[in-house]
Amino acid sequence: MNGTTAGDSWRKSLAEWEIPPDILAGADSSPWVFPREVFVRRAEGVVQAPYGRSYARAREALDEPGALLDVGAGAGAASLPLAERATGITAVDTDEPLLDQLARSAAAAGTPLTRVTGRWPDVADQVDPVDVVLCHHVLYNVPDVEAFVLELHRHARRRVVVEITDRHPLVRLNPLWQRIHGIERPDGPSARDLLAVLDELGLAVRAERWRRPPGAEYRTFAELVETSRRRLCLPASRTDEVVAALHELGGSEESPPDLGSSSQDLVTIWWPADRTGRAPAPDRPRGG
Repeated sequence: MNGTTAGDSWRKSLAEWEIPPDILAGADSSPWVFPREVFVRRAEGVVQAPYGRSYARAREALDEPGALLDVGAGAGAASLPLAERATGITAVDTDEPLLDQLARSAAAAGTPLTRVTGRWPDVADQVDPVDVVLCHHVLYNVPDVEAFVLELHRHARRRVVVEITDRHPLVRLNPLWQRIHGIERPDGPSARDLLAVLDELGLAVRAERWRRPPGAEYRTFAELVETSRRRLCLPASRTDEVVAALHELGGSEESPPDLGSSSQDLVTIWWPADRTGRAPAPDRPRGG
């Protein structure tokens, strides 16, 4: 036994996504920024027609209305569909304009909103415990996942509900990295790896794999091209190469593929709160 934990493996896999410095030097903007308008459209869509296992698992914990915490809230795709059962929403995110959008949407729904700007778990001490904690599509950005998850757990009185893609979402851009830069990109970590971390933490998790209904994330092919160009660290002068590569992958102006943003294959992970208010001990003895 080499002493490597599931958390160590998770961190190693995420570190492999580092972009080579010579390629990063060609970028004219950050390759890690996701278009705000996609977050807003996603939230608007699920508010109009809530769906999915994550919504169902949170909703059943709100048979008696309660307070929500949405970590990495964005425009509110996780929490706003539950507004009618929420006595209030606390939204944590680093993006002020998205929190502004969420505040407007919550006000329109008549739901009290508390906004906290910052990174979780750095701002966790600014947040009171709630009934249900939500965290959708954040954990692939979190190397120190144990501390992050334990603070989610500590803040829940009833349940924590996490949603991620089954595989790291950026693997869908790997063919473009190979075609344009000639390099292999990672294919991990995955939801299976996250479940191993949660098991090490002693959380009594359950998980469901499911498929998101088909639908385009991007309003236009041009929007997809621009996002893909930035993620590939290419200057605007190389836009035509991105267009050609996307066409080779079956994309078109009429039907832009969802590359590098989301996946239809999702995993909902949920677990009960510890009603004593104690988090599991991270150094508990492992079976084996």
